Amino acid sequence: MNYRALRVANVIRDELGILIMRELEFSGLVTITRVEIDGKMEKAHVGISVIPSAEAEASLKTLKAAQGLLQHKLLRKLNFKPMPRIEFEIDHGPEKAAEVEKILLEDESPKSQEPRKRRGVR
Repeated sequence: MNYRALRVANVIRDELGILIMRELEFSGLVTITRVEIDGKMEKAHVGISVIPSAEAEASLKTLKAAQGLLQHKLLRKLNFKPMPRIEFEIDHGPEKAAEVEKILLEDESPKSQEPRKRRGVR
């Protein structure tokens, strides 16, 4: 991704987060995890994370229904030429990271919690 696309992605992430918070209501917590813009600046893939994950599909459906409104408000606010078309998708990365962390914490044995014996230098 070139520097301009990276800057545009960051601005879209920030402004879209504000718009979603103001304009839409969800039964869970919806967070924008990433915005990736293609090389031609035509599409912006917006990854979202939803807590609880059971509400992810309903939240995605709400976002897709409001996609036109959000796109229009972004265009008026940012005035980019060309304005990338936003497309929402569920990002399972944070959920999978939490699962891995849980597994790692469960695998720690009580022995590993004991302090290690210090080895003296002779």
